[in-house]
Amino acid sequence: MSYDVYVCRFVNGEQELLDQRILQEILAPYVTVRDSENGFLQLRSPAGGGEADVYLSNESTITISHFGGDEMMNIISDLIRRLEAVLILPGGTVIVPRSADRDHLPENFKNEWSVVVASAGEEITKAIQAS
Repeated sequence: MSYDVYVCRFVNGEQELLDQRILQEILAPYVTVRDSENGFLQLRSPAGGGEADVYLSNESTITISHFGGDEMMNIISDLIRRLEAVLILPGGTVIVPRSADRDHLPENFKNEWSVVVASAGEEITKAIQAS
């Protein structure tokens, strides 16, 4: 995929910090390039299952671009599930890993955006293609 998606965590409608320990635990095995000064990670799955560019600009938002491949989509799925986060797509779609996560979204997301439940990489890919 050539556009940006965003990983954010919301609790009771407010954006919260992402757990940096969980973030590093999930992403570290796939990092092939790290630019700590600019908060950039390039990820690649060892079995050729995809890659992604990840930007860690602050502790509450992750930007992912140039991503794709079945294994990488599963990594993104695991990331949002374990961080209790959501994936925000361009154009007004929010992907949540569990139905209950919808309750924590800001009101404008719940009322004005399309909210899709996707608990696996393949489901995320389908939601992105449909958006």
